[in-house]
Amino acid sequence: MKQNFLLQLHPLTKFYFSLFILVAVLIVPGYIFSFAVFPILVLIAILAGVTKEFLSIVLKALLSVLVIVFIMQMFFYPGDEVLWKAGIFSITQEGLDYGLLLTSRILAIGAVFILFFRMTEVRDFVKSLEDKGLPPMGAYVVLSTLQIIPEMRRQANTIMEAQKTRGVETEGSLFVRAKAFIPTLTPLILSSIASTEERAITLESRAFSAPVKKTSLHQLTKNSADRILPIVYVVILVGLLVWRFFL
Repeated sequence: MKQNFLLQLHPLTKFYFSLFILVAVLIVPGYIFSFAVFPILVLIAILAGVTKEFLSIVLKALLSVLVIVFIMQMFFYPGDEVLWKAGIFSITQEGLDYGLLLTSRILAIGAVFILFFRMTEVRDFVKSLEDKGLPPMGAYVVLSTLQIIPEMRRQANTIMEAQKTRGVETEGSLFVRAKAFIPTLTPLILSSIASTEERAITLESRAFSAPVKKTSLHQLTKNSADRILPIVYVVILVGLLVWRFFL
């Protein structure tokens, strides 16, 4: 089976691309460029074969935030050019423009980091940081932070399935689901604490805190694209800065 070129890129190459997009949308004025970034990210997701997961997370995590931010800026951002007014509420051209600018940047920056974690295994990213000099303790903190929400979600699903086998109603209206979820909080918290203790014991049994150089069976390699792309990112950003300076 042929491996996907984009997925095989070094984690830092993909991370640098995320930082490149973040800086680029802050440099380029207006919202057209920032909105244009999103279709490019969708195309990359298609080429990487992660379209479904990428779009699903974008819709769940960003859509509501974008709508709320846009409405707040549109109605409450100060401006002189009033487009619509009803009572205490008014829409100004300045509020509309700033709402589009802010939402476009949130969409571009949020989407690129969502795509990054869809295309990159967390352990590969942490290993790449460790290879760059991040101490093992720091690498463990980063890894634990990135994994805590997925891990707690898996534990919550396991507990909910166990509740379902006992005849507890876990599906239906929002009230029914909330009523079923509240009893899962105690076992969820206790299982998370137990899991943390087990990890600590496991790490100590492997001499994690020993003051010696650590070795790893998991190794990451770079290809020619991993060496060229970061340079391309820097060159483009420098070009954008020069263009913005003389704009």
